[in-house]
Amino acid sequence: MTDELATFDFELPRDHIATEPARPRDSAKLLHVRSGEAPDLRIIRDLPGLLREGDLLIANNTAVIRAQLSATRGEAKIGITLDRILADGSWHALARNSRKLKPNDTLNFGDDPVTASVVENEGDGAVSIRFSVEGDAFDAFLERVGALALPPYIDRPFGPTAQDDSDYRTIFSEHRGAVAAPTAGLHFTPDLLAALDAKGIQRRTLTLHVGAGTFLPVRSSIAEHRMHAEWGEIDAETAQAINETRARGGRVVAVGTTSLRLLESAAQEDGTVQPWRGETSIFIKPGYRFKAVDLLMTNFHLPRSTLFMLVCAFNGTDTMREAYAYAIANGLRFYSYGDACLLERAP
Repeated sequence: MTDELATFDFELPRDHIATEPARPRDSAKLLHVRSGEAPDLRIIRDLPGLLREGDLLIANNTAVIRAQLSATRGEAKIGITLDRILADGSWHALARNSRKLKPNDTLNFGDDPVTASVVENEGDGAVSIRFSVEGDAFDAFLERVGALALPPYIDRPFGPTAQDDSDYRTIFSEHRGAVAAPTAGLHFTPDLLAALDAKGIQRRTLTLHVGAGTFLPVRSSIAEHRMHAEWGEIDAETAQAINETRARGGRVVAVGTTSLRLLESAAQEDGTVQPWRGETSIFIKPGYRFKAVDLLMTNFHLPRSTLFMLVCAFNGTDTMREAYAYAIANGLRFYSYGDACLLERAP
């Protein structure tokens, strides 16, 4: 490991990795982190009291699809994880045992009538494929033969369960297309949303379809790491709400790193945001100057990951290393089904 990656490494005992969410969801722990102050341990239900009237909460309304597929090409078994839909209607995907795949090869999915053809083998396990159906028929196909692409650290020896179908879905879910859930949103309940409304905290949503690359650690060097592109959209109503909030001195609170990355992709130098639609592969690491987001609510991330680098950029590397050490010492639960932290951006 290079010295620069060692900065973003830490040891996490395996029993700190959550394999199911807190029940009820808003009973999970929430670590309030501010630069120069000791971490303040709360629970998710305390969130309205940590925000101010006039703040604007932005959540990701993507909905998770059953992106994990088992295919065959002749006698060969090919594992497919859908990553994102491309402009021409084909899909970018990550494939296991893909070395011999060639353009126009046909992939079969058991006895299902739907097939896929290989458009391109990009190498390193990345392929683009086109399915024989689209729209509602494609959605029905995924429901029949697909499985949730749960993160590898959630131990499911026999595959995702029916409970995961419910647990791995946020209250904001609306637009299908994500491989992974925007996990900070998993903590929200109707009661919590009602409490936020009563406090005078505004809420809007955007869409970022989280891709399979979100789980990938930085393996070589930060400079050489390539982020996977993800498709997103900010509509005019949300952009206007952001600009009005900032103009009157309110704060923009991103629910999750996915929301933050899209907001920062769309932000102008003065912090204003215009309606936005397209792909982003933004890589936020220490040294980045934030333009649109003042607070970030997020779960605890993998060591050496781009997401841990992002929170270090947001609050300072020393602050976040201390916060993670506090979380581990106090038994907080990590990763997708785990607890969360509320970060107030360092000056």
